[in-house]
Amino acid sequence: MTRSARHIARFFILIAGIAAGPVALAQSPCTDCGVVTSVRVNEVKGSTSGVGAVAGGVLGGVLGHQIGSGRGNTVATIAGAAGGAYVGNKVEQNKNTKSQWSVGIKMDSGQQRTFVYSSQPTVHEGDRVKLVDGGRRLALLAQ
Repeated sequence: MTRSARHIARFFILIAGIAAGPVALAQSPCTDCGVVTSVRVNEVKGSTSGVGAVAGGVLGGVLGHQIGSGRGNTVATIAGAAGGAYVGNKVEQNKNTKSQWSVGIKMDSGQQRTFVYSSQPTVHEGDRVKLVDGGRRLALLAQ
């Protein structure tokens, strides 16, 4: 093959490559991507410091002391203090109750993962997401 024939052959190979379009590059799988399988809200009972129990006990004792006289008064005072402490503790516990959202995600690898958030996430079941900051946040992906 002559030198000019080789140049012509290379030219046609180059043109054929351009005409074929871009070569699809193999994409590596997304290790941080998946599909949301569930979004659930959970109520987490708050902790108590004892302030509610003490305040309720004092209030219950004062109210109980208003009932009867003699031994009846003593029994009413003790019962009022005990009941008030119980109610005060429950009131404080309910006041400190918080909501948490559990988001289940089936990762592209097949692994099922669950993430817990203190505020309501913007994702819904069936959304395709990518984990951001190790799952502290979720980014919606185009479907």
